Amino acid sequence: MRATAVRRTALAASAAALALLATACGGSSDADAKDGKDEKGAANGSSSAPKAPAKALTAAELETAALAQGDVKGTKITKTGPADEVPADGVKVDKEACLPVAHAMYGVAQKGALATTKRRVIDEPKTDGKKSLEDVAKGEGADAFKDAFNLTSTFVALHSYEGTAGPDAFTALKKAAADCAGGFTATVAGTPTKVVSMAEEKITGGDEAVAWTVTSESDGATAPVKLVALRKGGSVATFFAFNLAAAGGDVKFELPTAVVAAQDEKLA
Repeated sequence: MRATAVRRTALAASAAALALLATACGGSSDADAKDGKDEKGAANGSSSAPKAPAKALTAAELETAALAQGDVKGTKITKTGPADEVPADGVKVDKEACLPVAHAMYGVAQKGALATTKRRVIDEPKTDGKKSLEDVAKGEGADAFKDAFNLTSTFVALHSYEGTAGPDAFTALKKAAADCAGGFTATVAGTPTKVVSMAEEKITGGDEAVAWTVTSESDGATAPVKLVALRKGGSVATFFAFNLAAAGGDVKFELPTAVVAAQDEKLA
């Protein structure tokens, strides 16, 4: 495939996924089942809600539990700012049942949340002597695109819920994903994004966890992103990950398992 065709296809596909990340972003899990828990509960997203209502973490406790620089090797971790915030009423969907999924993609908390904090986790560029972005611009081959853009960016939203609101929010997200596996359209800030499919993937961690590959489409080009949800007690973390090179079909895009595992550990 000619380099210009590779770049055109990849960039067209990435445009669809970038619409999903307009405000959010500038295999099996490494978080193995713990405490004798078999894989069924966390890996397939089946409920293991606490028997007693969970006590919500305070805003200060949630900040302590959030990821910080150094928690995930080979990444840069930063706090998000006001410009990254999407209000709940700023997310519109063509199918009401799909709203919890759209909210999770944009880090919007569900009803009952008492505190929220957010982080952006971006792979550090690989300094291995391979071609740079300038090489891509000069049209020096498909490998240049893959090497320059094979970086994963993950938007992490950590919410604290009181009582049963955390398990309820997690259950609502799983149901919405099942109901909307065939696709829906989400609109944020006037920009529509067409999701054509959601395919569940295996993930473990926390009291329960679930993950999906979400495929979006624009002008006939598709792009995959990864969506993960992890619940620990009354805290629910969502992870929305994107890789530009994967949008072009040049690399296999894995779940952000190292990021999920690090967050799981800090919530323990």
